[in-house]
Amino acid sequence: MTTDAKTTIDDTVKTNDVVLFMKGTKSMPQCGFSSRVAGVLNYMGVEFLDVNVLADDAIRQGIKDYSDWPTIPQLYVKGEFVGGCDIITEMTLSGELDQLFEQNGVTYNKDAADKIREANA
Repeated sequence: MTTDAKTTIDDTVKTNDVVLFMKGTKSMPQCGFSSRVAGVLNYMGVEFLDVNVLADDAIRQGIKDYSDWPTIPQLYVKGEFVGGCDIITEMTLSGELDQLFEQNGVTYNKDAADKIREANA
């Protein structure tokens, strides 16, 4: 990984409370997995920075090296890697994502989170 990519990624995850490295953008995701995670965050009213890895090959490879995680999307909360699509889906359904947001002072819509769980029960 280039030093520039690592520095950019490091700065990005440390200066933003919630960051989603994804294929595409939150308004126009370019893959189903990215779309699912962005959709959950959008639905729950979470303010997050979207980083389109398709726009920069150094970031696209760099984020995989940075987290030691092979796939995209990748969610970061307060500088910590949380996981990809399957982990975020599981955490949303179990309520763990709510707890993570609460512990880190991230604003989200609890009713929306509950609706996701009801719909998937």
